[in-house]
Amino acid sequence: MEAYAMAGHLIRRLHQQSTQVFGQHAREAGFDVTSVQFAAMDAIRSHPGIDQAGVAALIAYDRATIGGVIDRLIGKGWVARSISARDRRAREVRLTPGGEAVFAALLPLVRALQDEILGPLSPGERAAFLSLARKALAVDPVQDA
Repeated sequence: MEAYAMAGHLIRRLHQQSTQVFGQHAREAGFDVTSVQFAAMDAIRSHPGIDQAGVAALIAYDRATIGGVIDRLIGKGWVARSISARDRRAREVRLTPGGEAVFAALLPLVRALQDEILGPLSPGERAAFLSLARKALAVDPVQDA
């Protein structure tokens, strides 16, 4: 199969593996959270008062569906949404104290599972992979840190 060795196929498979590992570890730790929800929480934590479109842009997620992600985080009590004082049409989001606590509890777990996602790679290969992935996505490593 020719497609098996193509970048797109391999990236899709690595994404599947990453999502599965994240979900398994989150469930085992007692958290009902997806990797997209975690990424949204990270963006919100890093940019309190950001609007939903800004969250979507930061995590490279579809603007049309970010509302559902935010709604689920609000439903869990981890995010609060309010009308922007600057633009009454915009909705700003912030982590609640409960969301801050959940994020703080999840972050070490998520950091640790990165090794499992790239398990077969040596530390040098992992660094090279991450550097090349950032380059392919045109992601600034300083912004991404």
